[in-house]
Amino acid sequence: MRITNMHHFTEHHRFCIYRDFSLSGLDYRMLNRIYQPMVGAFAIAIYSTLYQQLEGDKVGFSSLEQQRTLFLSLELEPGERGRSFFIEQTSKLEAVGLLQTTRRFLEANDDYIYEYQLLQPLSPEEFFRNQHLTYLLRDKVGKYSLLFLKDEFTQPAPEGLLEANGENLSTPFYEIFRLNTQVFDYELEQGFAESASARDSKAKLNFDNKGFSYADIIQRFPRESQNREWVEGLKFRQEQMVEINMIAKKYDLKLQEICRLLDEDSVFSEDGSLMRDVLQYRANLYFRQGKKRDESVERNNRKVVSMKEETDELAEKAVEMEYYLEVPAIFQGQCDQHQYNMILRNDPYTMVLKRFFSQGSVPNGLLDIFEVIDLNYKLPEEVINVMIHYIHTDRRSWSKSSIEAVASDMLGKQVATYEQAVVYTRERAKYKERAAAKASASESGKGGQRGRPKQKPRLPVVGELPPDVVTPEQMEAILKRAQKLDSGS
Repeated sequence: MRITNMHHFTEHHRFCIYRDFSLSGLDYRMLNRIYQPMVGAFAIAIYSTLYQQLEGDKVGFSSLEQQRTLFLSLELEPGERGRSFFIEQTSKLEAVGLLQTTRRFLEANDDYIYEYQLLQPLSPEEFFRNQHLTYLLRDKVGKYSLLFLKDEFTQPAPEGLLEANGENLSTPFYEIFRLNTQVFDYELEQGFAESASARDSKAKLNFDNKGFSYADIIQRFPRESQNREWVEGLKFRQEQMVEINMIAKKYDLKLQEICRLLDEDSVFSEDGSLMRDVLQYRANLYFRQGKKRDESVERNNRKVVSMKEETDELAEKAVEMEYYLEVPAIFQGQCDQHQYNMILRNDPYTMVLKRFFSQGSVPNGLLDIFEVIDLNYKLPEEVINVMIHYIHTDRRSWSKSSIEAVASDMLGKQVATYEQAVVYTRERAKYKERAAAKASASESGKGGQRGRPKQKPRLPVVGELPPDVVTPEQMEAILKRAQKLDSGS
């Protein structure tokens, strides 16, 4: 918890907690056996006290209370010393991913309210896949104790079971149940969308819209990492921080994932420069893995949630009205022309593709094609977005050959900006109209010729000679002439 002024955090300020889970027996065991050696017993006690502010069989928000109740239940003395100790312990919980804190300012009361969002402990499998937490626990309890704890939480399979061939006998959902898919219940989806958006706006603790700051990254980056020196250098390399935030936004990465990527090998060069292509490639792998996990829970909320609510204000570029593109029919009523063009100009192509495929997830094959266009062909994001708009509105095929043909044409014509891409699509539309008009005129010309009978050329015909044309005298003269010629030869 980053508090710069102790007068802004006192026992008189009100607080509430939010959680969307309930602790199981395995969660309690993880807290006691795994997390407590890392953060200490008092920090776990604070976590437990915050958890009890809401009934165990409910999720959501607790009522607003003064922080005095927290201090009394934890036997912390009121005053700066007790507050400093509380801040220190909650910071440990935040560092290991059990707590997130948000301070909200209420203008009506001219005062702050603190919101504590509890996060569920990781499962044993997820925890031991996390390198930072595993190494922290090793530093606290030792290598052999760490191996013992890992074996304690995992029960191995019976001998020979995994080597045997298996057959999946599970029955899929749609073999048992049939849903009425002929009618789309807009009221139901509207209710889900409104409740979800209300929860997200209050409960999800997102960082500043402008992206992660250097302080956010360095506070959660491991001190023992070999890349620690280069990450500390980001403080003086703002252009690299911009690139990191652009990649984080493009692939919807959280702060913990960004820190994990920056800790990997080959992300920084020998002189400490950020290797953008390497970072972007590995971020794309995270994105694709996350897509597979979330594919089963995708909802059709895009039809009822305004597209403008998802736009980001990070370094937005304006679009001049002369380069406005028309809003496709599938987005009518969701955004106006200005909002649509701002989305195409500023959003990553992965988010734009999601909107065009709002009824389902984007196919993996299509993501592979645009990944090549982005990472290998180096087409700018805004140009790729205009290309997506053009493929949809021109009713072109979404096949690989069709998309690559458009991308190759843009590359060959040096299309590198949003304005050039818009001009390109308009020229292609005019060319298509001229070709259609020419084909129509040619077709009408052929139709006119069919109305007249075709004139065949008259060829001379040799007819039979009439009888008795040669007289006997003439025939005799002809024979004599022929004999004379034969004898001469």
